[in-house]
Order: sequence, then structure tokens, then C-alpha cells
Amino acid sequence: MRVFAVTLTLFLMLFQYSLWFGKNGVADFHRISDEIQTQHTVNVNLQKRNKEMYAEIDDLRQGLDAIEERARHELGMVKEGETFYRVINEDHP
Repeated sequence: MRVFAVTLTLFLMLFQYSLWFGKNGVADFHRISDEIQTQHTVNVNLQKRNKEMYAEIDDLRQGLDAIEERARHELGMVKEGETFYRVINEDHP
């Protein structure tokens, strides 16, 4: 009977080790859960960025106002008949 109890205890310890530290154990579960949470955060940020890009694409496709705004701010273009004034601050060299 004593040998049987020792054998059962050894098997129990082996299974507990496998559960906590083995492949697909609790440690792997927590590591993968953290990876899933990180990837979910990355996906949410990418989805937000994609929505902003699609909105900008729609603006550019629908009208000339968005194109004109981009030309003025990014390229420094001026409409025909407009006068461009550049104000220089004397405090800074």
C-alpha cells in the first residue's frame, strides 16, 4: 500500500509540474494572453489610423476644397489674384 501511495504522489507531482511549467501550461497561457492584449491594442490603433486615412481619401475624391487646402498648407501655393504677406518677427534672428 505504501508503494502505491508514493507512486500516486509522484504522478501527482509530475502532472502538477506539467500543468504549471510544461508546454501549454499556465505560464504559456499568461504569456499568450499578454501577447493577445498587446496585439489587440496595436490593431485598435491601426484601425483608427485607417479610418482617418479613408476619411481623407474621401475628402480628396469629393471636392476641390480639400485639394486646395492641402496645396496651400503643404506646398505654399497662392491663388491667382491673392497677395501673399510674410510677417517676420524681429525678436528672433
